[in-house]
Amino acid sequence: MKWRGAPFSGPYGDRVNETYDVAVVGAGIVGLAHALAAHRRGLRTIVVDRSDSLRGSTVRNFGHVGTAMQSGEGREYAERAREIYLEIAPQAGFWLARRGTLMVATADDEMQVLRESGQGRLLSAREVSDLAPVAGAVGGALLKEDMQVNPREAGPRIAAWLAAQGVDFAWRTNALGADPGSLHTARGVVRAETIVFCVNLDLDLVLPEVAERNGVGRCALDMMLASGVGLEFPVLTGSSMLRYPAFRSTSAYGDLRARFDRERPDMVDFDVNQMYTEAPGLGLFIGDTHRTELTLSPFHDERAFELLERETRRLFGLPTIDVKQRWQGAYAKGDGDFLRERVDDGVYATAVTTGVGMTTGLGLGESVINEIYGAN
Repeated sequence: MKWRGAPFSGPYGDRVNETYDVAVVGAGIVGLAHALAAHRRGLRTIVVDRSDSLRGSTVRNFGHVGTAMQSGEGREYAERAREIYLEIAPQAGFWLARRGTLMVATADDEMQVLRESGQGRLLSAREVSDLAPVAGAVGGALLKEDMQVNPREAGPRIAAWLAAQGVDFAWRTNALGADPGSLHTARGVVRAETIVFCVNLDLDLVLPEVAERNGVGRCALDMMLASGVGLEFPVLTGSSMLRYPAFRSTSAYGDLRARFDRERPDMVDFDVNQMYTEAPGLGLFIGDTHRTELTLSPFHDERAFELLERETRRLFGLPTIDVKQRWQGAYAKGDGDFLRERVDDGVYATAVTTGVGMTTGLGLGESVINEIYGAN
């Protein structure tokens, strides 16, 4: 394809420099992480996004920053992301809670997974019920390293803060592809020494070969927002233990998985991570199911929401819950947990290809910029 060579133009053109050191495609948490790391080095930086504001995975999640349940590469990114959140939250002006995560065990095999994981402080059933209004707990664990943000506030506040600090943003600007030194968009060409695509689940729209090579598809999530129940901590359950590396590595994991397969085929079929967070002024985030496809179906299965509602009532001992919103979350799902690839001279692709973008994204983005420009 022969790219257009016209200079960048459009409603944001008067704020866009002629050339940049770094152009980031995608204003989600991973893209913002690259922009932040580049800006801190004094590099002229622009962020290009097809929407008029954040509308993707960064605002459709729980806001859970679950450092303790990661391992390996993910743990490294998560620990650095935690440091960055603590540094920038007061400057960008977004809510950040440092209370930890409450893991709730409602069966002995779940408690055994928590014991073997070595993560957090083990709790008795009474201690769990003192910390959260849950029913039927046999014990649990408090993971003190974990944090929480309001997912509908944190990303937009970071973007606005970076813009105020001098990072350019070109909203409503669709990226078409890149050659060395040139980012091609629907509004013309942005010149940049380094171009990083951070487009999450839409990687196949701009770099299809990279997406196919890394097995990147789309994971859809069913989620809900309900009236709050007074949670002070993110609450995760036995189904959560099936998903995160720190728990999957235990010898007790196999027994837990076998029980879910045997006794809870509904949870397995909808691939449920039963977890909850509560954000000030919003309410209780409830989720979530998982379904991986190349192109996401626009149609929700009401049985998924019925299952989430039923499990919520059971865990909190409620006769009903007051549901305010339902939506489809989405993120990139790949062969590994992270994608970081050099596509061409000065052209890169980065993605969190599992559902831990809010936990690891800030650390991943900084790591990529450090690799390109050297340790800072």
